[in-house]
Amino acid sequence: MPEPGKKPASAFSKKPQSAEVAAGGTAVFEAETERAGLKVRWQRAGSDISTGDKYSLATEGTKHTLAVRDVGPADQGPYTVIAGSSKVKFDLKVTEAETAEIAPAATEAPGAPGGALAPAAEPEGSSARPEGSSSAAPESPAPGCPSTPDDPIGLFVMRPQDGEVTAGGSITFSARVAGASLLKPPVVKWFKGKWVDLSSKVGQHLQLRDSYDRASKAYLFELHITDAQPSSAGGYRCEVATKDKFDSCNFSLTVHEAIGPGDLDLRSAFRRTSVAGGGRCTSEGHDDAGTLDFSSLLRKSSSFRTPREAKLEAPAEEDVWEILRQAAPSEYERLALQYGVTDLRGLLRRLKGIKRDERKSAAFQRKLEPAYQVRQGRKVRLTVELTDPDAEVKWLKNGQEIQMSGSKYICECAGGRRTLTITQCSLADDAAYQCVAGGDRCSTELFVQEPPVLITRALEDQLATVGQRVEFEGEVSEEGAAVKWLKDGVELTREETFKYRFKKDGRRHHLIIHEATLEDAGHYALRASGGQALAELIVQEKKLEVYQSIADLTVGARDQAVFKCEVSDENVRGVWLRNGKELVPDGRIKASHIGRVHKLTIDDVTPADEADYSFVPEGFACNLSAKLHFMEVKIDFVPRQEPPKIHLDCPGRSPDTIVVVAGNKLRLDVPISGDPAPTVIWQKSLTQGKKGPAREAPGDDEWVFDKKLLCETEGRVRVETTKERSVLTVAGAEKEDEGVYTVTVKNPVGEDQVNLTVKVIDVPDAPAAPLISDVGEDSCTVRWEPPAHDGGQPVLGYILERKKKKSYRWMRLNFDLLRGLSHEARRMIEGVAYEMRVYAVNAVGMSRPSPASRAFMPIGPPGEPTHLAVEDVTDTTVSLKWRSPERVGAGGLDGYSVEYQREGCSEWVEAVRGLTERPALLVKDLPTGARLLFRVRAHNVAGPGAPATTVEPVTVQEILQRPRLQLPRHLRQTIQRKVGEPVNLLIPFQGKPRPQVTWTKEGQPLAGEEVTIRTSPTDTILFIRAARRAHSGTYQVALRIDSMEDRTTLVLQVVDKPSPPQDIRVTEAWGFNVALEWKPPQDLGNTELWGYTVQKADSRSMEWFTVLEHYRRTHCVVSELVVGNGYYFRVFSHNMVGPSDGAAATREPVLIARPGGAYEPPSHKALDFDEAPRFTRPLVDRSVIAGYNAALCCAVRASPKPKISWFKNGMDLGGDARFRMFSKQGVLTLEIRKPCPFDGGVYVCRATNPQGEAQCQCRLEVRVPQ
Repeated sequence: MPEPGKKPASAFSKKPQSAEVAAGGTAVFEAETERAGLKVRWQRAGSDISTGDKYSLATEGTKHTLAVRDVGPADQGPYTVIAGSSKVKFDLKVTEAETAEIAPAATEAPGAPGGALAPAAEPEGSSARPEGSSSAAPESPAPGCPSTPDDPIGLFVMRPQDGEVTAGGSITFSARVAGASLLKPPVVKWFKGKWVDLSSKVGQHLQLRDSYDRASKAYLFELHITDAQPSSAGGYRCEVATKDKFDSCNFSLTVHEAIGPGDLDLRSAFRRTSVAGGGRCTSEGHDDAGTLDFSSLLRKSSSFRTPREAKLEAPAEEDVWEILRQAAPSEYERLALQYGVTDLRGLLRRLKGIKRDERKSAAFQRKLEPAYQVRQGRKVRLTVELTDPDAEVKWLKNGQEIQMSGSKYICECAGGRRTLTITQCSLADDAAYQCVAGGDRCSTELFVQEPPVLITRALEDQLATVGQRVEFEGEVSEEGAAVKWLKDGVELTREETFKYRFKKDGRRHHLIIHEATLEDAGHYALRASGGQALAELIVQEKKLEVYQSIADLTVGARDQAVFKCEVSDENVRGVWLRNGKELVPDGRIKASHIGRVHKLTIDDVTPADEADYSFVPEGFACNLSAKLHFMEVKIDFVPRQEPPKIHLDCPGRSPDTIVVVAGNKLRLDVPISGDPAPTVIWQKSLTQGKKGPAREAPGDDEWVFDKKLLCETEGRVRVETTKERSVLTVAGAEKEDEGVYTVTVKNPVGEDQVNLTVKVIDVPDAPAAPLISDVGEDSCTVRWEPPAHDGGQPVLGYILERKKKKSYRWMRLNFDLLRGLSHEARRMIEGVAYEMRVYAVNAVGMSRPSPASRAFMPIGPPGEPTHLAVEDVTDTTVSLKWRSPERVGAGGLDGYSVEYQREGCSEWVEAVRGLTERPALLVKDLPTGARLLFRVRAHNVAGPGAPATTVEPVTVQEILQRPRLQLPRHLRQTIQRKVGEPVNLLIPFQGKPRPQVTWTKEGQPLAGEEVTIRTSPTDTILFIRAARRAHSGTYQVALRIDSMEDRTTLVLQVVDKPSPPQDIRVTEAWGFNVALEWKPPQDLGNTELWGYTVQKADSRSMEWFTVLEHYRRTHCVVSELVVGNGYYFRVFSHNMVGPSDGAAATREPVLIARPGGAYEPPSHKALDFDEAPRFTRPLVDRSVIAGYNAALCCAVRASPKPKISWFKNGMDLGGDARFRMFSKQGVLTLEIRKPCPFDGGVYVCRATNPQGEAQCQCRLEVRVPQ
């Protein structure tokens, strides 16, 4: 199979291109295949095209032609040509006849002098094409025709195509991946060059998008480039991967330089002032493709010049641009003056930007990579290899030479290798780098990737009223990092009204809302590259809370009356009213405002001051009212001996009950009279009973009183008595001060007594900790109990607050009091832990907060499982599979529950107890023939989610399926294993009911404990723990269901090391040489012998040295021996497993004798060793897979050394770079690099020397994987 990431080889060497033809004309499409004799089919709309009146098909060798005669609108649309497994699509577009008639006007006029073009006007932005010409997008569908997706190759349904864009423009590359068979979305990566990951470059000018089309069940991935620059051009790659598949596609982007609206004539383009009277026409924008071809533009522009311009300028046949390119730089000024080019500076800029022919660098053996990527703070190495190791190099950064000072840049030199190391890379190092050696240079780009910025301090929830200033504060891991503020997923910007203010303070970031409105409520997020923090803002209408209302007062003449109230906002002002009219302060009446407390003080109260007093806050529909009672003192004239008298209105009655708020000052002022001055006694009755709120007693006999004498003159409770009055003062009234106070006055004449009832009221006690129930995705129900003591006043309502568990800020959830004992809290963030507390409120004020509730986390149940399908059905089982829900939530997934229901029944039965974690289940023990509905639910801590139910009932009955063995490709050829290695052969199969599997070897059943057969419902496995030579052979697998059967054969070859060679002997020794000879090993190891290794050892040291390796003959000559030494020799045999365990060695040393002075060599008859070429091992036919390197081997024997030639189908392969030829020790090898079907054929190896000639041949078949 082809390697991942490489495109399969195409059968076409030339593909047909889309064409635009005038109506009534003939459209001709041509295609060329890699080899002749390949069957080619032409199709339109899925149907084959045959020769007839409309279509003409022709084939000549590898060239194939389709002609469409008398084209009309009905012939417009997509066409397809198919050869083997390759398919190419192209389009035919039919235009009106008038459009096609414009083309001849632009052709060269016959007989025009100088080859000038006829002065015909061409419409701006249009290009006339002759019949049968191809458009710029060969494989794009014709306008107006429905586009048909490409045939899926691998995972892609539609691959991104090459694109072109003008500098500053935008372009989008799209890739579509089939998702019908995928359980999870595929992972797609976009790369530029070899390995630069574009996901780290996402920003303003590059975006990655993805979507899923449920109708077509396909994933769409897009790469969008805006404001394209010349640096954006180059090769790109899109990789898609799933759990068990991988595919990739390469494409390129070309960025053209933007052309102005002026004429593209070279001399006119560089002329600062145009020639008068010369009409000009804008040329087509697409003529500028990357680097402009000014030569062709000069030839084109001659059709737009007036006769006067033709006289002033050089003849049209002179290509000025070619002249300038070939001239020396010193001649530019003279040529510019000669041909009328006045803008010399612009000319030099265009000459510098022209695309030069890429030649192999003379200074560099290996240049810099196109791009490098490094994380911030790490180091990177830029390495080049020079042709001259002594050459000097310079390193440039953005055109400026880098100074090698300090530890930032380190330049290393090792032979011809030069390395620039950049340490502690920062964003300032993200630049273009160049290496200059002599007159040559190479360049690269360095991309510095910033580390992700993390959120170290989350945002706090905020509660504000309308008009209040709100500030969110968050902290990130990097100082000065770029962050974004979002509201409900939409990025916030500085508006013209400066509603939002963004503030940076080191690593802290602030979002300030100056005056909050109701529209500002929502969820705010601080987003960084490494995460985001979320908080909620609740904005409520501005309301005024009354912490303490004014109370009715009863005062006596010339006393002081003080009305006091406390509100929630200290900035609120108000107006005091008396009987509905505004009260104007004077010297006796004073109004004061200190913080949240408003006071009205009336000195020297008179009967005229008795009225209804009200306080009205400004801007709020609120009114606090109280009444001032004037207590009239009656004075009777008595004789000199006057009994004591207490002067109070309605003494001892219930209306005289005095109510005081706990903590306030209690003052009981009792006017008295008597002569002589009476003695005043204050007593307090202690109630013996339960502590509780004050209530009216049904009878005095139900209470038992103890009298307590009050006579202190200092401290919290004190008594002050004068001749005319007695005053009891309690500083900071408490609950214990509540009761009946008795005032007794005595003198010698008599006594008087009055009972005063005092009631102390307070805020309620704190309620108990609230209980949380019915927790949902963003809500919960809060319940609480009333406080144990209501403070003497009925509870008016409750106030609820919440906070995040890790926060210290409590947020109020209601401004209006809650009358009930439960409340449903909403607008919480899923997955965040919260706590609740509650306050009780009565007429006095608000109680202390209750203890916090237990922490809870809003979590919703998961969504409905998707893609529920029945995978398999038997007589008693049903196999189901599904995908996880699209919405899982913060609670995750605990598992799935599966239930089934008989058709016509309403009861659902559990298919399995408990939950299953895998998105698949085999439901067992089902009644045969029953029709059942199945449903699946996802569960988490919040409970089960919505169920997914099968659309139609499933009949529990097995479906008959023919047996079929699916033999993997690697098992279709000989399977080789080494001795001792395990053998594990897995063969999947299909068939229902479960088929019977039978293994045999050489037609006999398998026997023995060493071979194990394991069979499952879907596959069968042959397992051998340790292979032996006896396990080699042919294995047959049979799959049978009743009378239906399928068979396949496997060939197993267990190989081992060869045995040592035999009978090694020394045949001759002369001079410094020894001739050896041996016999092949007796056991080759059940595989081909690769050769021999010959070693020698000095008899003195006995250290072995290798003389020959991979030697294929059974005799050799060992040379360069030392005279006077004795040598031992040994030979090892080799195969694919390795060398033999032993070696064939000589028993006696061979002495290399010293030459004697009188020695006369014996005379021998000269032997003729010349031999005509003879192939000892000829070529054999081969069958290889396309895309993988292949080699053809043979062995030849000849003397002298023959000349070797290789031929394919009669053609010499000596000049073809795709073939490499090797010759070593008579072994000839032809290596074919990544063959394609075109490389199949007859290969001939020819050996020639003066004694003769010999050749051998073989046939090579190149198979394309299906």
